[in-house]
Amino acid sequence: MYLAYYDESGDDGYPQYAAPLFVLSAVYLHESDWRSAFDAIREFRRNLKDSYGIPVKTEIHTKQLVLNKKPYRRLGLSDSQRLEVISAICRLIEFLPISVVNVTIDKPKIPNPRGGNVRPYKVLDRALTYSLQRIENDLSRNAKGNMFFMITDEGRVGKMRTTARAIRAFNYIPSMFTSASYRRDIKLLIEDPIPKRSNESYFIQLSDTIAYIVYNHKLLQLGRGQLHNRTPSQVTATTFKDWLDMMGESLNKKASSSDPYGIVTYPN
Repeated sequence: MYLAYYDESGDDGYPQYAAPLFVLSAVYLHESDWRSAFDAIREFRRNLKDSYGIPVKTEIHTKQLVLNKKPYRRLGLSDSQRLEVISAICRLIEFLPISVVNVTIDKPKIPNPRGGNVRPYKVLDRALTYSLQRIENDLSRNAKGNMFFMITDEGRVGKMRTTARAIRAFNYIPSMFTSASYRRDIKLLIEDPIPKRSNESYFIQLSDTIAYIVYNHKLLQLGRGQLHNRTPSQVTATTFKDWLDMMGESLNKKASSSDPYGIVTYPN
């Protein structure tokens, strides 16, 4: 059995939205690896406390950490120290027995008929569907006989439940070679998504870090905007690539053959 932990970056609004991209990141691992991964993260958090003064029970919100917002500002960490923490998390991700699937929805590229009404486009629904497809593909190839279930923050579990139930019933997948679609049921997903507070889950917090990095990497790569004005000056497009490189083979690079980090981007 595999456990898949989800978090996001950006917003899932459309056609009105605050962010041009929506990124959904899944960290998944086999149940037999859960304890060793949990212990490794807990030891890592103890080291963060000793080295940077970040309390073990303080939730890691990567955006707030990079931008030096609450609750990190009171710790008096320099820009370089906060970025060192992010790098350390990325190196931890490579070490852990986990896999990662990242999906980006590029909202400005969503097609609409010229002069017509905006077509319905359920951003979270699409992102989750593409994500579940990739996890199913991975387990079907490399972990035969295993199934998986989802764990996500309480705020989005309702929408994810609707999508998960629908995708177990039928799943039309765009063909790589034609404009048609073909049907393939999602067979390995069991149960409805399980809600869990992010401050109570190290694995959701890892997904938060990954989603933030992927969001900003794609934001700059696709030319959809600039970094937040409070971002430290030493953070550039290369910084986000370096962080992705640090994650190594934990990234499921087979999820997308067109991206070096396996990031699935739609519409393409």
